[in-house]
Amino acid sequence: MKLTKISKYMSLILRHKPETIGITLDEHGWANVKELMEGISIDMETLETIVKTDEKGRYSFNEDKTKIRANQGHSIPVDVELEKKIPPEVLYHGTATKYLDSIYKSGLIPKDRLYVHLSKDMETATKVGQRHGKVVVLEIHCDEMIKDGYEFYVSANGIWLTKTVPIQYITWNNVTK
Repeated sequence: MKLTKISKYMSLILRHKPETIGITLDEHGWANVKELMEGISIDMETLETIVKTDEKGRYSFNEDKTKIRANQGHSIPVDVELEKKIPPEVLYHGTATKYLDSIYKSGLIPKDRLYVHLSKDMETATKVGQRHGKVVVLEIHCDEMIKDGYEFYVSANGIWLTKTVPIQYITWNNVTK
């Protein structure tokens, strides 16, 4: 199996469906490395390569590499021990034009995930949005959200997370409402 394909399968297992290979995650999202390797038929060298080379930094090992977890993006309830942080004044959210009607009505909501994912730069947000169709990058005014009591977290791989982004904190650059 190609590394990208294995990585996508690992993402499914570690973020959404560990039962697919008969493993469980602990309350912090950690899976037993041996069980994961057995479940997807790979060796430690392959697993280490995937973790080290994943362009999005999706995975982390614990200190002795006996446990592994996805850094964010879970649809199952886990506490990945995110650190609460003050974000930059503005972050970005890449999406597709087909989702704009829903965003106009509800703002940004996590849908089937635990958090809304935000990027620190437009380039990253554009890459994220391109996966879903014709891309739109929304500007999120975090400074205003902080003043109003919203909390932000940053994952181990630098993705900014928050529970929701109400519509009043979104600037619709290059978007016709």
